[in-house]
Amino acid sequence: MERRLYKAAAEGDVASLLDLLKEDPLILDRCTAWSYDETPLHVAAMLGHEKFVDEILDRKPELAGELDSRKLSPLHLATAKGYLGVVKKLLRMNVDMCYARDKYGRNPLHVAVVKDRVNVLKELVRESPHAASHKMEHGETILHLCVKHSNLEALKLLVETVGDHEFVNSKNDDGDTILHLAAADKHTETINFLMSCTPVEANSLNRNGLAAHDLLEQSGIEPMTTMALPSKANDQRIASPVQQKGSKKNVKKQYDWLERKKNALMVVASLTATMAFQVGVNPPGGFWQDTNQGDASTKPHHAGFSILADNYPVAYSRFLAINTLGFLASLSIILLLVSGLPLRRRFFMWILMVIMWIAITSIAFIYGLSITVLTPSPERNAIYEIIGFGIFAWAGLMVLLLVGHTIRLVLMAARNVKKIVTRSSSASLVMHQDSV
Repeated sequence: MERRLYKAAAEGDVASLLDLLKEDPLILDRCTAWSYDETPLHVAAMLGHEKFVDEILDRKPELAGELDSRKLSPLHLATAKGYLGVVKKLLRMNVDMCYARDKYGRNPLHVAVVKDRVNVLKELVRESPHAASHKMEHGETILHLCVKHSNLEALKLLVETVGDHEFVNSKNDDGDTILHLAAADKHTETINFLMSCTPVEANSLNRNGLAAHDLLEQSGIEPMTTMALPSKANDQRIASPVQQKGSKKNVKKQYDWLERKKNALMVVASLTATMAFQVGVNPPGGFWQDTNQGDASTKPHHAGFSILADNYPVAYSRFLAINTLGFLASLSIILLLVSGLPLRRRFFMWILMVIMWIAITSIAFIYGLSITVLTPSPERNAIYEIIGFGIFAWAGLMVLLLVGHTIRLVLMAARNVKKIVTRSSSASLVMHQDSV
């Protein structure tokens, strides 16, 4: 009798079903209790027999929630074959089956995308839009499936109905968004749609630190339709093993440069901080060893006080201010380097180097001031000339460094602006062509 039931389901023979139910009213119940791979409803739904499906659902509606050995529901099978009428009947009976997952983690909406059943997908999304947000294995969303299976129509439908910012920018376990996948597979039409009609984040990086534009470039093409993609200016390329090897070398080279700079800055900052501290607590000229109230020929002084402060109060004030500046600059560098902050970019290294310039310049000024006040008056003119020449040479070197770095930064900024303008112009041209 069971064989006759499954034959009737395969043929969609409603009359035979009714005859079997008269002979054994519990025959449908036995199907759920026996260890069959699939129920008669699975067979009828897979073959699109709407009337047969109606008869079974009227008598045994809970069969709509049964799963076969592959964890497929009747809704999965009807969706895969594109039988919209059957899908509507199953949804009317049990809409929660939109959330049922097969052994691959796919619900009926995922199956509709894979099989390119856009009309069925529209009905499923209308009845259960939240099911579209469920992720599959490897963290992929239904939008990732759309791109992987080149189903642009399904992608447009989903973006229009449930495409909020978070959903559109969801990442899989590799950190790839749908824009990454579209760029990697060279789906230019999909890229244009995402860039013009969705809130996709074009500069989002995957786990390899690559933006969508980087994945597009590694494919070896640069079509006009994809020029709108902004670049992350990332030097990593994975188009070939040779490029991968070169990329790793470049990254390692930059990392080594930063480490060398950090180590050098730490050593120099420690030395300048030590020098500034020693000069601060032991100023040039030393301290008075006795206390003298003073008389007509001498000034009063007290033991332990700085001789320089009493004899040259203005020079001592300048000495103290410049020395404190250099000391604090050196301590700032040491603090930043040991703070654990991610100082892995050249920009931060340049900031630390500028602070170091301040510290070193302070040491140079302290040296010149100390030499001046410690030199006897008759010989100070010669000292002034030497110090003047030294200040002129030092200032020239500082100006040269500043001008060189300024020119370098201006050129880099100009190149970046040129790239942005070029991409913007290309994007405008693409949008104009699309509108035409």
